[in-house]
Amino acid sequence: MAAAFSSDGEAALRRELPAAVVAAPRSDLDGFYEMGRAAAFVRDGGFRKVALQFPDELLADAVEVASRMEAATGAEMYVLGDTTYGSCCVDEVAAEHVGAEAVLHYGPACLSPCRKLPVLHIFGQQPLDVGRCTEAFRELYPEQQSCVVVLYDVVYAHAMGELEQQLCPEYPNIIFSRLVCGDPPGPAVPGEERKFGRQFLVEAAGGLQDYAMFYVGAEGLALTSFMLTWSCCPFSSFNPITGCGRRETLNVNRALMRRLYLVERARDASVVGILVGTLGVAGYLTVLQHLRQLLCRAGKRSYTLAVGKPNPAKLANFLEVDIFVLVACAQNSLLDSSDFYRPVVTPYELELACNPAREWTGNYLTDFRDLLPGACAHVELPAAVPAAEAVPDVSLITGKMRATHLCGPLTSQLPPSTALACRDQTRALAEISPAASFLESRSWRGLEQQLGQTPISKAVQGRRGIAIAYEDEGCEQ
Repeated sequence: MAAAFSSDGEAALRRELPAAVVAAPRSDLDGFYEMGRAAAFVRDGGFRKVALQFPDELLADAVEVASRMEAATGAEMYVLGDTTYGSCCVDEVAAEHVGAEAVLHYGPACLSPCRKLPVLHIFGQQPLDVGRCTEAFRELYPEQQSCVVVLYDVVYAHAMGELEQQLCPEYPNIIFSRLVCGDPPGPAVPGEERKFGRQFLVEAAGGLQDYAMFYVGAEGLALTSFMLTWSCCPFSSFNPITGCGRRETLNVNRALMRRLYLVERARDASVVGILVGTLGVAGYLTVLQHLRQLLCRAGKRSYTLAVGKPNPAKLANFLEVDIFVLVACAQNSLLDSSDFYRPVVTPYELELACNPAREWTGNYLTDFRDLLPGACAHVELPAAVPAAEAVPDVSLITGKMRATHLCGPLTSQLPPSTALACRDQTRALAEISPAASFLESRSWRGLEQQLGQTPISKAVQGRRGIAIAYEDEGCEQ
């Protein structure tokens, strides 16, 4: 646990970058990055400033791609190197810092709809051995009448047409999902699934539970989200990097038991930290307000925290928080918090803990937009129950009694996180925040401004080099 909160930095200094990061620019940039389609998007939209967002593994090509795009379109190109949150999400905040009118998002994407800027997703055409993938599918599903839905990582979308031509003549009940960037137009028809930027229609009478899932891509967060969401379906996968197909053996029941344990921790919590894990996914402000109201009705205090990419060291600074809830895209919301000082749950798990009307049905939700009013999985809060009529509940973790009733609307004009206290002998009243009171009890409170107390000095030239060996260190010795 101690290693998660501090490090001497040796690992970072000795770490070697993957070959894809330090390699020379690709010879076929036009094909891999679809220069023609990107240039047409910029010209047709009349954009004069465009942000290019690259993941870390593709930054080696950023300069060459930006220069070619400027030559082809005449627009100014700005490279976004370090994203505010996950690289799969469109970083609208960083794009707005340079006044960009549109974003070209390169690499893997969660396909979450954005709020403000026009976005063109260019996934990058990663190689896929269609012949080997077809053979792996036949080995996994020897029965040609098998009902299978084909899912895939977005970087292999370019090869799905060829794979479909190979498999559809042999397997009449196979369904290929389609990528949808943004919200699909119109309401969903019966039997249609729309999740994670994928869309497919199930025509079987038994519904999706009669189908198996075949995923083309490496093991990762996307596959985990798929398996938890469609837990009624058996999964198999083909890894294009290794060229191997396999039946997925992730113990979904064990993973769900771990998530249900976190729900019980959320029921015991009295102070909840709402982590802002995205500033670009549409509806994130609405779900933040929804979570605040939910926690207020449940009698829990909440604090909204914007800390960028969460890690154990950052969240360990908030010892007064009992549990955190992460508002992020569907792929980044399932954070493994085993190394964290406090657990991190999803908005759906917090709703299971605080909304008595929501019951566990076996269907797991990772997209927070499904919880909002008007969405497919929205559940209204029941009416408030007086404290005298509340049914007591016993915590399965601590064994203590806890109340399960919802508080009514607040009648006081003061915010729910403040209290009145006597400030001095004149009996003057002052508002005291619980967070401020806790901060006063800490031995270390962070950096202080000390305005007017720090002497003013002229700017001087600093050291050059890296911290392990500055250029002037030899001269001083």
